[in-house]
Amino acid sequence: MKGANSKVVLALIGAGGRGTQVILSLQQCAKNVEVKYVCDVDSQRGGNAIKELSKRQGYEPARAADMRRIFDDKDVDAVVITTPEHWHALATIWACEAKKDVYVEKNVCLSLEEGRKIVEAAERNKVVVQCGTQNRSADYALSARGYIASGKLGAIVTVKAYCMLPGTREWILKPDSDVPEGLDWNAWLGPAEAVPYNVSRHKAWSDWWAYSGGGAMSGDASHVIDLARLALGDPGLPQAVFCAGGRVIFNDKRDIPDNQTVVFDMGKYPIALESSQYGSYMYKTPQEVRYGEKFPEWRSNATRIEIYGAKGLMFLGRHGGGWQVFGNGGELVEQAAGYFPDDAHHRNFIDCIRSRKTPNASIEQGVLSANMVNLANLSYRSGKKLLRIDAATGDIVGNSEAAKLDKRAYRSGFTL
Repeated sequence: MKGANSKVVLALIGAGGRGTQVILSLQQCAKNVEVKYVCDVDSQRGGNAIKELSKRQGYEPARAADMRRIFDDKDVDAVVITTPEHWHALATIWACEAKKDVYVEKNVCLSLEEGRKIVEAAERNKVVVQCGTQNRSADYALSARGYIASGKLGAIVTVKAYCMLPGTREWILKPDSDVPEGLDWNAWLGPAEAVPYNVSRHKAWSDWWAYSGGGAMSGDASHVIDLARLALGDPGLPQAVFCAGGRVIFNDKRDIPDNQTVVFDMGKYPIALESSQYGSYMYKTPQEVRYGEKFPEWRSNATRIEIYGAKGLMFLGRHGGGWQVFGNGGELVEQAAGYFPDDAHHRNFIDCIRSRKTPNASIEQGVLSANMVNLANLSYRSGKKLLRIDAATGDIVGNSEAAKLDKRAYRSGFTL
């Protein structure tokens, strides 16, 4: 256990836009936090983070190309993993085995197997792991959970979660080409299959099952389903999952669908999740709502949650959207505005490094929420078939194709 203001030394692994944003916030969210390394397999990335950190802390973080250099440095207390998703599980496990605390972006795993191994590694090494599902540090999310737990909404009947983002342009697969200067393509691929360099893989990795949990489903719907689970008291895995959808707007060769409709059977109630990319009439929570005492226009809010209770309907928004409950005749019963919780989430991680307490977005809950996404994708990819889940083991039963898809292949040198 560290003192309340003892020095915390961090390292960034994956220095893209989101990684830069997270590490700069972590460095300034609490006193006496320093960043010793900025690590990326692409030497062209990380310059903005290094420049800004150098001004703030009076010395320049070292560049690193291989994350294992960081794991070997006993000065480093914690690592921040903001790589493409196919690296999340392995990098987290390596960090845990090196006794480093971890902040890892969602989705934390791309299979049920990866999720189990991450949880085991964190528990075995007694490290703090904070997942990048920042709604878990939002006051309004916690008050929504408290309101539901109090019984004021009544018994939960059904839940509808939305991630209906604006449309994307037609996708065209670029030809294979030479590896750009400064990029270690083999290291970027890591556990994934060895393939020639292709800019469509490198720059649009979320469009490929090999590197992600699938576009909007993984990038945004993962946040929505995690927030819904939090508000509902963190139920476990569903009893059954069914996912339909496909490439609706553009019939191109992209791996991932642009529309998925999922039903999760939670036992006492169903959760329906809509994940899509098409209409411009849907939009994410605007800035004036994220950082002000305002509420979204719920009908066109792209990432809202509707929780139907016997006594009322709760609208719950991410990105600081807050919540409102309506009763008979559309009467506003109760509400709580919110603020975008990134800073609070990052402070919680630094506090837990020092106190050794469980962080707000524990690895156990991060894996459960990630596996909601993973199960939806397995249902879709196995032929839009129903999945049943063994409550005791968390395994898929009765769908051998989905169970086979969940067993991802890992290259030699990058095995779990």
